[in-house]
Amino acid sequence: MLIRPFESTDIPAAADVLRRAAETFILHESTPEHAANFLAEHDAAALRRNVDADFLYHAAVVDGVLAGFIGVRGGTHLFHLFVDAAYQRRGIARALWEVARAAALRPGHPGVFTVNASNVAVPFYASLGFERTAPMQEASVRYNPMRLVVAGSVPLVGAA
Repeated sequence: MLIRPFESTDIPAAADVLRRAAETFILHESTPEHAANFLAEHDAAALRRNVDADFLYHAAVVDGVLAGFIGVRGGTHLFHLFVDAAYQRRGIARALWEVARAAALRPGHPGVFTVNASNVAVPFYASLGFERTAPMQEASVRYNPMRLVVAGSVPLVGAA
């Protein structure tokens, strides 16, 4: 497995991984209208906008295939973390997180990360040290606000 910075050529494959994972693990809890909205808000064009807006993305490549990817907004919010079902349970999501976390933790970082975890992903994020900060919410999808304070850091007052 190779984890490397995202390349623009990764966007179509990443959008496919995201769509398949969302359809399998997330969107079954949403109305058809909300599911369609979610997919439209997270398609290849949206990924391109995120990359152009300086979200920090990394790709996990296995045997030349994009197996998963991670995107962090503003250095503190884990915005995307998806691994194709064919590559799950191999440590890819954890490895992506470790690389993205290390890349984000630069001088001046508040030492706090947030994520809006799907119901199925809550145990995984808890295994990384994230804790729920509020009950499950619902917008176009159901999600659980979670937060991780990096060991040894002192979160800024009001850091979410």
